[in-house]
Amino acid sequence: MASVDVEIAGRRYNVACRDGEEEHLRSLAAVVDRRANDAAAALGSLTEARQLLFAALLIADDLKEMRAGTGSSEPAPPEAPPPPDPAVAEALEQLATRIENLADRLEREPPPP
Repeated sequence: MASVDVEIAGRRYNVACRDGEEEHLRSLAAVVDRRANDAAAALGSLTEARQLLFAALLIADDLKEMRAGTGSSEPAPPEAPPPPDPAVAEALEQLATRIENLADRLEREPPPP
């Protein structure tokens, strides 16, 4: 069993987790810390318990919105690019050949007087 120190709302906590899950726990703690700071910034001075309560409510709201498909405060992961279009690849290849031919001609021709 591993043990990880995390900081949430300015206070350090030692939390146990399974071996190998330390980074995952740290990333979760970072989300809670960010939402606790959001709560403190929006509502002003809060007791530690109320700050963590509001952080939990904000996270629950994020989760509910994600499950409903209405959005999230977290950015969506980037989508995979579409597969390359063979016609576009062929057109780019032809353009590259033309550019190389022009470059060769320019290198061979003397500059104008």
